[in-house]
Amino acid sequence: MKVTVAIIASVCAAVLFAGCSGYTSKSLYSQDIKSVYVEMFDNETFRRDLEYDLTDAIAKRIETETPYRIVSDKSRADTVLTGKITAINDSVLTIERSTGRPLEEQAEITAQFNWKNLRTGEYLLENSTATATASYSEFQEQSFDYASKTAANKLAERIVEQMQIKW
Repeated sequence: MKVTVAIIASVCAAVLFAGCSGYTSKSLYSQDIKSVYVEMFDNETFRRDLEYDLTDAIAKRIETETPYRIVSDKSRADTVLTGKITAINDSVLTIERSTGRPLEEQAEITAQFNWKNLRTGEYLLENSTATATASYSEFQEQSFDYASKTAANKLAERIVEQMQIKW
């Protein structure tokens, strides 16, 4: 009986500690990079002005969530982040049965972007794509503009997440 308990305890300990062997306290971001220049994103869609919201949200997220600082002069930057909004879509999630009016809709934004090291000329991220969505309801006095700005903030978060070092 004691042998069985000892074997079970050993197996449990091995399983518990097996997942911890790859743990590291290293930063999720490259220590070689100190600054990022964020170019104004282009907008290939017919919905205008969202590129301003997205670019601003990306810069703010880089400043607050990464060790990098945003610089306004490209010649002083270690890296440059460029991109374009490739799609902005609106879709209906639920419909009111009696009237056929949408109860809840969704805004979806897709962007393609590049992150280039200006010192080496190497692309850290090339032709990467990210998409984000946000729902809205006219019954809650929300509009497509509200949802698209919310989706732009989520998209900025996804773009900055992709700037992390690959494990």
